[in-house]
Amino acid sequence: MTIDRLNSLDPIREPKKPSGAGMNQRAGKGDSIAISSDAVAKAELFNVLEVAKAAPDVRTDRVAEVKLRLQDPAYINDSVLSMTADRIVDQLLGNS
Repeated sequence: MTIDRLNSLDPIREPKKPSGAGMNQRAGKGDSIAISSDAVAKAELFNVLEVAKAAPDVRTDRVAEVKLRLQDPAYINDSVLSMTADRIVDQLLGNS
């Protein structure tokens, strides 16, 4: 059985390091990247979703406002009941 070398490096000798001349020429140029407009849009969408996830599910200020309104007997009238019923039906039928 024969075992062939996997690469051209000689295990006895140190591998040659690249000369410094090539490194200096490359270091003179600055690195740059280009981000596509699609990637920017996706990053903005990701940020918006993260903000939405961090927001509370219940708006306590609106809940407190509605509770105060409901304590007033004059608030609940036919127009409020009709508007509330219409919104419930729209929500159930998906007509939001």
